[in-house]
Amino acid sequence: MTDLSILLAPAIAFAVACGAPGPATLGVAATAMAQGAGAASRFSLGLALVLALWGALVAAGLGPLLLASAAALTVLKIGGGLFLLWLAFGAARSAMRPGAAPAPAPAQRHFARGALLNAMNPKAILAWAAVIALGLGPETTKAEIWAIWAVCAAIGLSIYLAYSLAFAMPPARRLYARARRGIEAATAALFSLAGLRLLTWRAEAP
Repeated sequence: MTDLSILLAPAIAFAVACGAPGPATLGVAATAMAQGAGAASRFSLGLALVLALWGALVAAGLGPLLLASAAALTVLKIGGGLFLLWLAFGAARSAMRPGAAPAPAPAQRHFARGALLNAMNPKAILAWAAVIALGLGPETTKAEIWAIWAVCAAIGLSIYLAYSLAFAMPPARRLYARARRGIEAATAALFSLAGLRLLTWRAEAP
């Protein structure tokens, strides 16, 4: 039976890391305010699925191999940075468009954007490696490692969905309707900053 005490520190650390403001939570919030809980939930599912897949690779013991591959990290870093800049360009273009918000995108596009955002995030590997390491001890079993993964993956999904619901509430959507162009301009600036930071980021193993 899994010792529940080994789950506590990884769960808290993962909740803090996943819930902190960043490109993923910004993307969920922006989607929820602009297009509602349904679109933001699909975006969240894409984020959470890929985040869980990164965690599964680390839990399976492939974390050191992923972190040791400079070429793979570089590809992810460049791809992720450019994708964030592309999101920034889209937000900036929308901010310059007068009038109402653009028509909602197809459902599958929201899921794909969320999935790509975390697929192109090499920092997710480091985060998972650090979180799982918190639960490791001399007698930690594989089952306990996978229990840490399952709990943290569920926390990630829950946090993203919570952001979806919170920012799709009527007050947030009314604020977006009144200040759409300013909010989208700020979103573009934040995505740009995140993209540039990722492009200049240097990985260091935990």
